[in-house]
Amino acid sequence: MKIIVREGNYGKMGVQQQKDRVIFTFCGEKEDSCAVVLVHREDKSRTVIEVPEQYCIGSLRSIAVLHLNTADYVYYFEVNGERRMDPYAHAVMGREVWNDSARKENGYEVCGAFAREDFDWKEDVPPEIPMGRMFLYKLHVRGFTMDTGSRYAGTFRGLMNRIGYLKRLGVTTLELMPVYEFEEMPLPPKAPLPEDVVTQVNWQEQESDLIRPAEPKKEDWGQLNYWGYGDGDYFAVKAAYASDPVHAAREFKTLIRRLHENQMECVMEMHFPADANHNMILDVLRYWVMTFHVDGFHLLGESIPVTAIAQDLLLSRTKIFCGGYERTVLAADRSYRNLYVYKDEYMYPARRILNHLDGNMRDFIDQQRKQGCQEGYVNYIAGNNGFTLADLFMYNDRHNEANNEGNRDGNPWNYSNNYGVEGPTRKRHINQIRRLNWRNSVMMLMLAQGVPLLMAGDEIGNTQEGNNNAYCQDNPTGWVNWKNEKARQRELAFLRQLVQFRMEHPIIGNEKPFQFSDYRGLGAPDVSFHGESAWVLEPSAGKLCMGMMYSGAYAPGEERAEDIYVAYNFFSAIAGLALPLPGKGRGWYLVMDSGNEKEPYLKEPLLQDGSRITLSPRSICVLVTKRKVKKGSGKEK
Repeated sequence: MKIIVREGNYGKMGVQQQKDRVIFTFCGEKEDSCAVVLVHREDKSRTVIEVPEQYCIGSLRSIAVLHLNTADYVYYFEVNGERRMDPYAHAVMGREVWNDSARKENGYEVCGAFAREDFDWKEDVPPEIPMGRMFLYKLHVRGFTMDTGSRYAGTFRGLMNRIGYLKRLGVTTLELMPVYEFEEMPLPPKAPLPEDVVTQVNWQEQESDLIRPAEPKKEDWGQLNYWGYGDGDYFAVKAAYASDPVHAAREFKTLIRRLHENQMECVMEMHFPADANHNMILDVLRYWVMTFHVDGFHLLGESIPVTAIAQDLLLSRTKIFCGGYERTVLAADRSYRNLYVYKDEYMYPARRILNHLDGNMRDFIDQQRKQGCQEGYVNYIAGNNGFTLADLFMYNDRHNEANNEGNRDGNPWNYSNNYGVEGPTRKRHINQIRRLNWRNSVMMLMLAQGVPLLMAGDEIGNTQEGNNNAYCQDNPTGWVNWKNEKARQRELAFLRQLVQFRMEHPIIGNEKPFQFSDYRGLGAPDVSFHGESAWVLEPSAGKLCMGMMYSGAYAPGEERAEDIYVAYNFFSAIAGLALPLPGKGRGWYLVMDSGNEKEPYLKEPLLQDGSRITLSPRSICVLVTKRKVKKGSGKEK
């Protein structure tokens, strides 16, 4: 192959394919010896293209290679003889098969590949779900689909086949654990030479050597990186998650287009190490938005340029989820609110009060009505870190022995409660408490002001058998067990009704902080608290029974909506609460009762007689105001 080289373009990192040339731009100091290495796909022959020092600006090297048939090659860079993967590679070759044992046995290399496919987005329009109407659902593409019995298990196409299920559940926004390229396979550690052997920096092993490094033991190789956190090839779609790895990018684009057609969003979880280049992080986010129409990012890592991301104009309508924001960033006046705080703030107060572990009612209520002026908040009780929602009520202790870390990994304290038996049981009363706590959990989430998030499988009682750190469990422990779906139809129906109730009453997810006063003179505060007497309760730490009323007058819309009264009883005994007067000709109607196992969402709203409501132990009830109806007539008074 005759190589013709020209100076490249320093304005864009990675590879650019133009009409008659391919431009390679990468990091290399003027003093370095740099090259682009092309590897032929068929015969694996290598062509080394030197990048002269005159093609250097700052710390960038850039060359244009003319008339290169990219279909025949993959590539990598060399700097001072050291092989480097292109961190901006739009496709990666070498990991097409998930955790392929052949790679481990025969050796393999990972190279950058040339992205070469177009995609018809048709009339794709991002749904831009408003903050108050979002329902987040977090999943692992492989783990979510492996137990489906589909020929496309473990892939984006397998996930596409479950969009209808998610739509019926009421999910608006999918959060995907890492779907960019990462190394999932445990790699052997570098075997050291004996300490008494002095080696030189440029030492290379020879067949004649009498002293050799010890072969690493298989158990020292480390664990499978099932979740995908750590260093990644951030511009490339995970090929092993595609039913056709050669066209992984196309398959992922099709998934996003299908989600958008169903008015659903796609949020990517991105984990960056502490030493990640901030400019590259910004490039990564812009790339996925422009190329894949991604709707948002959940950013993880120790050094994220949050301010720069929040101020980036290209990303101003992309949802950004992270641990927090500088107040100066939040001071900006935006017509579209795209910033969300995503951390464990909600999880622990909710778990403590659910499981009677020194629960604090004041902290819990603060979380139920938490909202920022500029930023939104994400609420969850269980995620991939920690117990599943079912395990939270089945295990006191973590059971991570299968992780081969001596059960020392994972959070040692989860605010969980097994209610008398560690793990599954046939004891009816224990299972009743566990199911009640599940109902209370989803009610708390859907009745809180912030954005609710559910971890995949928690809606059908998914268990990891007490493993609270399943980062390496690519097996039924770490997968969603869809065999539970049929047995959990009653719970699924309740959750769907609960989600629908939230969507029909937008005051619950109000996008601005509540004022707890009648600041517009509409006859009642926007939100108020009630106890033994109406209107007089101030939430306190030890008060485990209280009512929280949302005034329909403050609900968005032209007409007055229903008032909503949520009655919380976290005592282990029956308790009563006062109901405020519902207004002339109206009455309080019970619509939900978590203590009613057979029918937690009532088929017909039940009119409450008198000015009080009695709650069963550990229960949550929801009432709404409606016009009273004459019995048997069906006519309004």
